[in-house]
Amino acid sequence: MAKKVIPYKDSSLGKKEQVTQMFDTISKNYDSLNRVISFGIDIKWRKRVVNLLKKKQPKNILDIATGTGDLAINLVQTGAEKITGLDISPGMLEIGKEKIAEKNLANTINMIVGDSENLPFEENTFDAITVAFGVRNFENLEKGLAEIYRVLKPTGTFVVLETSVPTKTPFKQGYHFYTKNILPAIGKLFSKDDVAYEYLSESAAVFPHGEAFNNILQKIGFIAIENKPQTFGVASIYVATK
Repeated sequence: MAKKVIPYKDSSLGKKEQVTQMFDTISKNYDSLNRVISFGIDIKWRKRVVNLLKKKQPKNILDIATGTGDLAINLVQTGAEKITGLDISPGMLEIGKEKIAEKNLANTINMIVGDSENLPFEENTFDAITVAFGVRNFENLEKGLAEIYRVLKPTGTFVVLETSVPTKTPFKQGYHFYTKNILPAIGKLFSKDDVAYEYLSESAAVFPHGEAFNNILQKIGFIAIENKPQTFGVASIYVATK
């Protein structure tokens, strides 16, 4: 079992509450920091998620851990009639709502506060569900994935974009050096929350990526599971069907 990583090790709050607090704190700097930390490659990864879903022509999409709404906004390109962005952090959602209003997308995208492990939707509601850089923040990974399975329609598509750890030399060594030394340093320099980017680095390192995550998806009941490593293996796109 993967080691449990939490943002604030001296806090009495549970992981869910700590993650909410952390993202509320860094919400105003989150987008710009992400561009710096990923060298902008995360934009390309999100486009690939959108292109995968375009082929499926979903009408109703749920984007979990939507944050400031980057993926939800991109998902408009799939032609979906309705996109719901759900996140546990009100601070992140406020930034997202501003971006959606600026792009005149409020009729298509609805942003709501919600818990990925207790989704406020009926069974078999969505044609597609996405999570970008969010599943590693679930307090109970299997419970969150089971909830996603519940609200996804039969034959619906589930797509996860998440960080992973390269396995080949020299990318493995370069990744470890970058995430252990450089990423937290950038976070401390630009963020009000000293530990936030340390947590994001640690949580990425222990998350069950690749075949291990495929096996968890299969255990929940998903079928036709594919794992698509991105950029030397520093991220992966997982595609699964209900």
